Amino acid sequence: MAGRGDPPEGEPEGLPGGGDDEYGSVDFDESFIRAARLREASAKERMRDHSHAVRRVPPPPPRRRFRRSGFRNGPKRLLLLLLVIVLAFGSAIYLGLRNPYRPITAGTVPQARMAVVPLAPRDRVPGGAPDDLFAHSPAAQFREGAAGVALPAARDTGDFSEGQVMAALTTVKDYLVASSMDPDVLAGHTVRPVRVLLDPDQLPQFDRSFSAPANDGRHSPAGWLVRFDPAKAVPAGSEVRAHGTLRYEQTSAGTLEVVSEHVFVYALRPAASAARPVRDASLFTVRREMRFRFDVEDLLKHRTEVLSSDVLAGPQACSAEAPATLRPLLAGERAKPDDPAGTDPYATGPADTALCGTLAGTAQPNP
Repeated sequence: MAGRGDPPEGEPEGLPGGGDDEYGSVDFDESFIRAARLREASAKERMRDHSHAVRRVPPPPPRRRFRRSGFRNGPKRLLLLLLVIVLAFGSAIYLGLRNPYRPITAGTVPQARMAVVPLAPRDRVPGGAPDDLFAHSPAAQFREGAAGVALPAARDTGDFSEGQVMAALTTVKDYLVASSMDPDVLAGHTVRPVRVLLDPDQLPQFDRSFSAPANDGRHSPAGWLVRFDPAKAVPAGSEVRAHGTLRYEQTSAGTLEVVSEHVFVYALRPAASAARPVRDASLFTVRREMRFRFDVEDLLKHRTEVLSSDVLAGPQACSAEAPATLRPLLAGERAKPDDPAGTDPYATGPADTALCGTLAGTAQPNP
């Protein structure tokens, strides 16, 4: 007779105490039970749903990798991140190469081209008091000092804003005032006010123009600035009259050019008569047409590149030499009849580009 707690046919197979306990050594721990796909419903669950004694357990979520770094699909996310970094780095390089505002690299600033033509008078140079000379000359309506270098209205050019255009025009005005009106520059005492406004790549050409002047179209001091030989002529007062125009245009991506055309008129007197009343002054006229170039770096550093300089200056004598200063003819003087030495087109070496013109009588005062 079976026991009170035993089934009528004895213990079933596969259970503890049965004849074939093949799972006797298996440890059904908690993780094994939680991983089971089927689970017996509880008493409350069976009361709510009588048709199901067991229910299917949803599979556990996939094990997360790179939990600390926040990547769920580690290798794919890492590959995507590397791809984004490579694309960003490549784009930065491309934009840097294509940037129209990228400054011109050192060594690419060309040498300034310059031509200085002395104008010799046909007759004696008229003299008198400075006010009378100005009043009876074409410079009668010219403005005095820096006011004679008027700035035009500034407008944006596409790559350059209105403010950048105004910065370029202001730099050119500062250059013209420093190189044409500064008393120490005119007297030959210094060149620094002009030099500091130049691009560093042009400084070797600038310095050589004063240490070794040459009629080669590149190294004429008068192409950079106006100065007189202090042993021969001195200003008859501080008045310098000027008149002219400034215009600008964007010539290429990231490049702005400014062209100046101005006439500067000086009242000079012999250096030997500096202590006497001014009755023997004469007028000296310099016409300067200059072309300047700017990039963004030049604008930021308040400097410029001189591309070309064409100068007409008189009255002065023609000369085959390359003078370090202008050599004005003063009141009562006249040009010598001899012309500059001939130029041999077959000669080797640097070409001699010395030129000379004649000063029209209408350009002289007519008291």
